[in-house]
Amino acid sequence: MQLKRSTLQDIPAIMTIIDDAKELLASLHIDQWQNGYPNAEQVENDIKNNESYVVVNDDNIVMATSMFTFKKEPTYKEVIDGNWLVDEDKVYGVIHRMAIKKKFRKLGLATFLFNEFHQQLKDQKIESLKIDTHEDNLGMQSLIKKLGYTYCGIIYTSYNAKRLAFEKVIS
Repeated sequence: MQLKRSTLQDIPAIMTIIDDAKELLASLHIDQWQNGYPNAEQVENDIKNNESYVVVNDDNIVMATSMFTFKKEPTYKEVIDGNWLVDEDKVYGVIHRMAIKKKFRKLGLATFLFNEFHQQLKDQKIESLKIDTHEDNLGMQSLIKKLGYTYCGIIYTSYNAKRLAFEKVIS
């Protein structure tokens, strides 16, 4: 399996994966991604900004997707009931919109994505990766805690949704 930057041709496969994730979240009664976000326009934007990635297998089948950037996340400026581990003024990595295709879940692809992004941060000598997730998304919370992330407080998205914020110092 391999991580590669997404292309516009990957959008249908990415949207299938995102729709799978929306369906899973709905079945777990988690209202994350239930309001039309993320959508194809957002994915296209991520691709144009060189921030969209896919994991493909040896047959070039798209198995997973994620947005990853070194750009500051505006909604991370204010953390409620906590603090970031690394000063907000420093460059950091951010992950959004991570999802695994239904038939490839439980194969460690999310961990693979995190490890690949951690390596990019190390290569760039950037010491921090930040992520947020829905308070009911216990699967993602469990994974990021297992990977050594620290709970840092609460943030609110641009559409005013409450999210739990986590950060890992990359060494």
